[in-house]
Amino acid sequence: MGKIIAIANQKGGVGKTTTAINLAASLAALDRKVLLIDADPQSNATSGVGIKPADIQADTYDCLVEGEDPALAILETSTPNLSILPSSIHLVGAEIELVGKDRREYQMKALIEKIKDKYDYIFIDCLPSLGLITVNALTAADTVIIPVQCEFFSLEGFGKLKETVTIVKNSLNPGLEIEGIVLSMYDKRLRMANLVVEQVKDIITDRVFKTIIHRNSKIGEAPSLGQPIIIYDATSKGAINFLNLAIEFLQINNDAHNLTFNLTETDE
Repeated sequence: MGKIIAIANQKGGVGKTTTAINLAASLAALDRKVLLIDADPQSNATSGVGIKPADIQADTYDCLVEGEDPALAILETSTPNLSILPSSIHLVGAEIELVGKDRREYQMKALIEKIKDKYDYIFIDCLPSLGLITVNALTAADTVIIPVQCEFFSLEGFGKLKETVTIVKNSLNPGLEIEGIVLSMYDKRLRMANLVVEQVKDIITDRVFKTIIHRNSKIGEAPSLGQPIIIYDATSKGAINFLNLAIEFLQINNDAHNLTFNLTETDE
């Protein structure tokens, strides 16, 4: 049965969708069968893996609100082993339409139960907010990964999200745990970035991934072509960062069999 991981941070611009796309794709490149659920009406995860609006027959909104079978909405991507449940602007209305439903916080969980046995890992790319759709994702998830940008104000956002995770754990999903914090957009030349890394490691008691995602122009270019970084430029620092993150993730989950190599970062 697939492990379900929400990738969440209510602060925008911290690398949430970038982490969702590229961690999922890197695990797929390591021969794990992965599903990415786009739970954000901006649909950046959907376009970031090369899915165009014309390709979509049904989306996350249809599955959450209209009861569409998710197996009919899931699309294969150009990355082997990586599938996506796409999103569209229609998801904007889901926050309001879910309010009147019975067990409204459990709609995502019910959706995923129908297809989870087909995948090793299921990632949910959450909205940059703490509304009902994000609560749905956290209620459905086994764990949550929190991307934190290497700047001061991102630490404030982390604290608010952690409070929400605690509330969901206590009231809706007792098994929910924090998988880890991913430090992203790191530039070793900036004093503030280095200070944030030190503070996170000193202050935050939850697991912080050893792998840090550096600022890298290739990571920024890849979504415009609808490709994860591992497909766009497998030799770039960004691709190596995310492959290392995927390996570390598998090690934490006791699923790192047949992975005997180490990847060394190089300059772009």
